[in-house]
Amino acid sequence: MISPEVIRRYPFFAGLDNDEIITVAKLAEEWKVEAGTYIFHEDDQLEVFYLLLEGAVSIVIEVPDRDVKQPLSEQLAGEIKTKDITVSTIGNGEVFGWPGLIPPHVANASAKALTDCRVVAFDCEDLLETFEENPRFGYKLTLRAAQVMRERLRDMRIESLAFSS
Repeated sequence: MISPEVIRRYPFFAGLDNDEIITVAKLAEEWKVEAGTYIFHEDDQLEVFYLLLEGAVSIVIEVPDRDVKQPLSEQLAGEIKTKDITVSTIGNGEVFGWPGLIPPHVANASAKALTDCRVVAFDCEDLLETFEENPRFGYKLTLRAAQVMRERLRDMRIESLAFSS
């Protein structure tokens, strides 16, 4: 459990009542993550949803590395050399790992700590059980997650337009 006061500081949790803040705080713990550490990988089953307290996290996708020669024999054997492309950078006070809240709970990208980080990790299984017990509370947080998704998609579209120019 973390202090409910930590949760109250962040806009993602705005609008939750005191009992809901306490519920979220009970399902959370603070973690330290060293720079360069992958917090999760694309296609991982996500059991945790994160709030970044300090540091920077890169959301990355793996793509074929066009700067490296890829012999046909290796390509046919499925041995394609890849590199990570940053699609989003998460800063203080932002959430990530939202697929842990949305079935099938599989990461659609990887998350890598760019700096030493402090994160709050929320247990998704317990959080989803709480949503079942209190659908109004579940609706509030799911709506917030959807807003984060919308903003990230907008940012990715803008970045891809700038990249293609």
